[in-house]
Amino acid sequence: MSMLLETRQLSVTIADKTICDGLDLQIETAQSWAILGMNGVGKTTLLHTLAGLRHPQAGTIELLGKDIGQLSKRHIAQTQGLLLQDYEDAFPGTVMQTVLTGRHPHMSNWQWESAGDIAIANEALAFVEMEGFAERSILTLSGGERRRVALASLLCQQPRLLLLDEPTNHLDLRYQHRLLDGLTTQLREQNKTAIMIMHDVNLAMRYCDRALLLFDDGTHKTGSCGEVINKENLSRLYDYPMRSLKENNTEIFIAG
Repeated sequence: MSMLLETRQLSVTIADKTICDGLDLQIETAQSWAILGMNGVGKTTLLHTLAGLRHPQAGTIELLGKDIGQLSKRHIAQTQGLLLQDYEDAFPGTVMQTVLTGRHPHMSNWQWESAGDIAIANEALAFVEMEGFAERSILTLSGGERRRVALASLLCQQPRLLLLDEPTNHLDLRYQHRLLDGLTTQLREQNKTAIMIMHDVNLAMRYCDRALLLFDDGTHKTGSCGEVINKENLSRLYDYPMRSLKENNTEIFIAG
């Protein structure tokens, strides 16, 4: 059985910086991956490469056993979806119109959204707790509300693999946990997988089962969160001393 996503000896660079070299990943269904690393290390560039938006310098990326470079954009979008780090809205569409863009990979040219598409969009809005916002202009939303609409649009796309660039960006503490609680539960129930760029190590430990650490020198570590997330690796990862505390059998990492 082929992997959902697999990389072999993947090398990614931007300008003169090596983001990763010889990266082998095997992404299976019903997994939650965290990508961790300091600012500027290239996490977003790697995620965009996995999404098929840019070519690697070397190595291969396979989506369901097929070279991603040989697949159509529509086929890729029907299988995996990308949540960008930030969005700029040039046109004053409604929340519902924005969420329904997630259905475009599943529709033919000039096809109107069906009642089924609208039902999927309403379900996605309910998931992010924005059921009453459907007719609101997207330009009237706060940063956190816009983030939740972006996630709803991605869920409306119904991909098997979710590539999430800082999914909790702009969200307060309550919504960070409510979103990640619901998302990881849905992944398990629907046999879907997420790869998430995260800045909060403790959120990664709580909600992800595997991690990819990207070091500033272009090297990397992969494995279960329990294997690779520790104070030694984190101190090297962030070039800053880290300590660990335990409370109720839960390990928490803090700076200093």
